[in-house]
Amino acid sequence: MPKSVRTLPDFSVETEIASGARLLIAGVDEVGRGTLAGPVVAGAAILPGPVPSEYAKIVNDSKKLSADQRQRSYTWLIDWCLSYGVGACTADEIDAMGIVPATKLAMSRAIAELEPQPDHLIIDAVELSSVAIPQTAIIRADSRSQSVAAASIIAKVTRDKLMANVFDTEYPGYGFAAHKGYGTAFHMNALKELGASPIHRRSFKPVKDVLGR
Repeated sequence: MPKSVRTLPDFSVETEIASGARLLIAGVDEVGRGTLAGPVVAGAAILPGPVPSEYAKIVNDSKKLSADQRQRSYTWLIDWCLSYGVGACTADEIDAMGIVPATKLAMSRAIAELEPQPDHLIIDAVELSSVAIPQTAIIRADSRSQSVAAASIIAKVTRDKLMANVFDTEYPGYGFAAHKGYGTAFHMNALKELGASPIHRRSFKPVKDVLGR
């Protein structure tokens, strides 16, 4: 008999970790790691239990959802979650310490926003040695765990709004509202014409190449 294929995240990882105990388990994920501009943003979310079936299709890896689906999910999640937190690291911080340490710091900041603090963390692919909470790192956790999927949606919607509603206005001409800082052809052309904005990551090679450094 063929092995069943997982199509949506579920609550099985959380259930296995809890093993019958009443634990608060937080999912943690980040967005914006590969962009050329703007912050890396992390989300953390503690769910009260499995996502109700009517919302299960829109609590998924944020990359697999449309913008409308993410917004609908975000609006529902921030009301339904027991707790959620958002943390970020700026382009300057990324340039100073590197993207991996900055990603971990953003995650730590998101976790610090949770109230109450969780008993266990499920993190997408990263281990946080600086956080004194038991944790499980899982590759592509946002496709397996509903808590991590929720965290990814909260982080993604928060970051997209920041790029579109704040930075696109503060630094016009780069098209941040459209590409959110990713290296599209339009973005690269604007970078060549306008130079780097204060939110560009000058340590990233595509930006360095354009700036001739």
